[in-house]
This record gives sequence, structure tokens and C-alpha cells, in this order.
Amino acid sequence: MTTFESFVEQYKKEIERELAAAMHQSGAPDSLKKAMAYSLDAGGKRIRPILVLATIHAFGEECEKGLQTAAALEMVHTYSLIHDDLPSMDDDDLRRGKPTNHIVFGEALAILAGDALLTQSFSLITASRISSEQKVRLISELSRCSGPEGMVGGQVADIEGENKKLSISELESIHFRKTGRLLQFAVLAGGIISGATESQLRHLEQFAMHIGLAFQIRDDILDVEGTEEEIGKPVGSDESRNKSTYPALLGMDGAKEKLDYHIEEAKNRLELLQFEKSLLLSITDMIAARSS
Repeated sequence: MTTFESFVEQYKKEIERELAAAMHQSGAPDSLKKAMAYSLDAGGKRIRPILVLATIHAFGEECEKGLQTAAALEMVHTYSLIHDDLPSMDDDDLRRGKPTNHIVFGEALAILAGDALLTQSFSLITASRISSEQKVRLISELSRCSGPEGMVGGQVADIEGENKKLSISELESIHFRKTGRLLQFAVLAGGIISGATESQLRHLEQFAMHIGLAFQIRDDILDVEGTEEEIGKPVGSDESRNKSTYPALLGMDGAKEKLDYHIEEAKNRLELLQFEKSLLLSITDMIAARSS
């Protein structure tokens, strides 16, 4: 059986090679490529692309078929971080322990680097070794999950929710769109590439909804209990911007109970799928316990 550690070690390198190749082959101006590569190379666990490949592995398919889609997803995620850090958004100076993109390259180039990563992601999917029908569906799903009804819509609701006391249901709606939608795309993409049935895709969608909410709850907890060294940016940034968070609304114990609930529900959804789920269970446990 493939261990989670060996799977991550192998495919994290493959994903990073795919990202490096995409940058090398790009015809973008050098200054733009440097800004794009700066944030792509900033590190991180690569949870989203690993989740694409782990889902393909669960279905017993070749993970290599999903490498371009996994890299494309990491490009979209990275674009969102560059824009999220901008002065007009969260105004952060650090990301993963390094100066944020706009601090190094200036606001204009940072915005354009994010734009370029987003648009190049769709081109990367078209280079995949999968059917035309699968490519079209993946591009449609990525547009839905990252666009106005997904991540971008969640970002808008997050900004509009500052200095307001939100309900738990309002907070969950924001977090699911802002964070959960890209995680949902990851498992749906793995299923689509593997030829999953519509019923299997719906179970994967529910699994991803719960890990997406768990991911954000853990983020909220780390913003209170973590250290700058662990999370790579100043702690307490949510409180300083008067954002509603799970600890603020439920207390720390209540937030941790909510985290446990979503982790358990995610595992329950996986039990409904008849495939090799050990890697997906390991990712779920990692999301629950992560320190960065």
C-alpha cells in the first residue's frame, strides 16, 4: 500500500516540475514570469494539487493523467493569495514567511501576475492527456469554483462581512465559497479524470464541502493559537480587521468541536465510496491537525 508520506514526497516533486515547466515554456515578459514564479515557488504543502492526485489514486487510475490539472489548480490558488495580500484586500506583508508579491514587485505587477496565473491555468488543462469532454468539464468546474459563485464571490462576501457580527450560517457560506470551493474542485477533478459516476461525484462533492469548512476553521484557530513562524504571517490578523471567525462566534472550544464535526462528516462521506480511501483519510487528518 502507498503511504501518505511517500505519495506526497513523490508527487509534490512532480507537481513542482510541472509548474516549473509551465513557467519555462511561457512567452510572458521576464518581469512577469519572475513575479509569477516568486509566488509559485514560495512553498506550502500543495494540499489542493495533492488532493487531485490522491482522488485519482483512490480510483486506481494513473496519477500522471492529472498532473496538468493539479498544477493548474495550484496556479489558481496562488493567484488568489497574491490578490488576497494586496493593500486593497488584506494588506499583508508576509506570506509563508516571505515578503508578499506586491512588496517585492509592486502592486501593478502583483495584480498582473495573479491575472496571468489564473488565465494560464485554463491553458494548462487543455494540455492534459485526457479526453476533450473531460477537459471541457474540468474548465467549466474550475470556472464555477473559482469565479463569482465560488472563490471570488466568497472573497466579496468576506470583505463585506468585516466589522459585522455574522451568523454561523453566514460565516460558513463565506468560508465554503472562499476556501472550500477550490478544495471541492480538487476532488471533483480527480473524479472526473478517473471516470467517476455522477453518484460518486456527488459523494466526493459532499466530502470536499466538509474538509473545506474544516480547513477554514483550522485557519481561524491558528490565527489565535498559532505562531508567526508556524503560519508564515502575523497572528491575530482576522481580529485586527474585525472579521467574524469561528472562535469569535463559538469560543475556542466551540470552534474545535465544529472542526471535529466536519472532519467526522468528511470521513463518513468517504465510507460511502467503494475505493482505496487511505490517502484521502490521511489528508483529512492532516487538515484537522495542521499547524500552518
